[in-house]
Amino acid sequence: MIIRHLLLIFWATIGTCFSQSSFQVGIAKINITPKSPAFLTGYANRDKPAEGVVHDLWAKAIVVTNKKEKVIIVTTDLLGLSHQVSTEVAQKIQEKLGIERRQLMFNSSHTHSGPMIWPSLSVIANYSYEEQKIVSEYTQVLIDKLVEVISHAYAQQVPMQVAIGKTSANFAINRRALAARKNGILLADPIDHEVPVLTCKNASGEIKAVLFGYACHNTTVTGNNYLINGDYAGFAQIDIEKQIPNATAFFILGCAGDQNPEPRGTVELAQQHGNTLAKQVIHLAFSGEMKSISNDIQSDFTTINLRFKKVRAADYQKDLQSTDKFIQRRAKLMLEAYNKGWNTDHYNYPVQGIRLGREFRIIALGGEVVVDYSLRTKEDFPNKNIFVAGYSNEVMCYIPSERVLKEGGYEAESSMIYYGMPGPFETGIEEKIMKAIHQIVKNIN
Repeated sequence: MIIRHLLLIFWATIGTCFSQSSFQVGIAKINITPKSPAFLTGYANRDKPAEGVVHDLWAKAIVVTNKKEKVIIVTTDLLGLSHQVSTEVAQKIQEKLGIERRQLMFNSSHTHSGPMIWPSLSVIANYSYEEQKIVSEYTQVLIDKLVEVISHAYAQQVPMQVAIGKTSANFAINRRALAARKNGILLADPIDHEVPVLTCKNASGEIKAVLFGYACHNTTVTGNNYLINGDYAGFAQIDIEKQIPNATAFFILGCAGDQNPEPRGTVELAQQHGNTLAKQVIHLAFSGEMKSISNDIQSDFTTINLRFKKVRAADYQKDLQSTDKFIQRRAKLMLEAYNKGWNTDHYNYPVQGIRLGREFRIIALGGEVVVDYSLRTKEDFPNKNIFVAGYSNEVMCYIPSERVLKEGGYEAESSMIYYGMPGPFETGIEEKIMKAIHQIVKNIN
């Protein structure tokens, strides 16, 4: 009788400790694989619809709340969300659930084997009326599905313990440095191999969610591929969900703007990299090295003006005569913007921060952010555990550092053509973004 009484006290104590340190967590996923015919994005050389599916693409939502605050993280197996998509979803979720913009974060894996999201990268497309209709209809379906998956996750929250840890992967290389070496030029080759891992366990100790991130382009599969897949990030999530039954795996892309997987070129290599990453994540999740985080949440969101270098309308008139079809299309787009009085001198750039517990922070930056921003943020805040996620909320173009802007090349200059942007950014972009990051970190402390 005494033993039974002591056991009841023990389990009651365990339950009380769990409830006091746990969060309410809701998890959901929804299939966003496009119906055929589907037009892939990411590579400008593609000239026909997708020819099949290697594996499905997913949008996933995780809601984390305590008594005072809540945050929602949404991941997608897509190249990137447009401003229009993320804004419309955020507005609908605010109306439906009362979630503020600062509390909702989107991140895209940047697979180059997923569907076009209009109007992102529209310059690479030359669709017929019927093809454009297909792309636009998918974009609207995506908006509806994102609202649905967030709502579903929000509706099924249960107590869970959240823990964090770090591991690493080593298949990312600095692609700018690699390309330069082939031409006999030496450039700096910063990389960031750190892989943050976050797990959510229910009251039975079962892992229900695994969030992990890495700073590497999802471009293992190249432009001659016409099969829908999530590249290495898609394979990694599939592998984790196979190895940890009943868990949902969330991939958050880091500052991968100038980082490529190596080797690359085939679906098989994408699966190889994905399996490598998954093994590291799974090993850490069960290693006993994960640390529970305190029951605390905070978030913040702002936009800053990033200015473009001034380009005259006359220069775009000249570009209309270019033999490069993409330069021609960008010129037409810019001249239309000039004629209609649209903004062509700056971009309203999103910067977001999320703090989970006192132990972990995510800085979410829009666009294809180069790795310098991750490394500098960690250097500026050596005593804080921060993961800098690029490709967050919207992907409008590449976001170069001052170093990359000075060196020039694809990420600094020519990529802006394909994104339909006015031109390169002005110098000073890095300091503007870092100033915003510092303010966000201060606000969520």
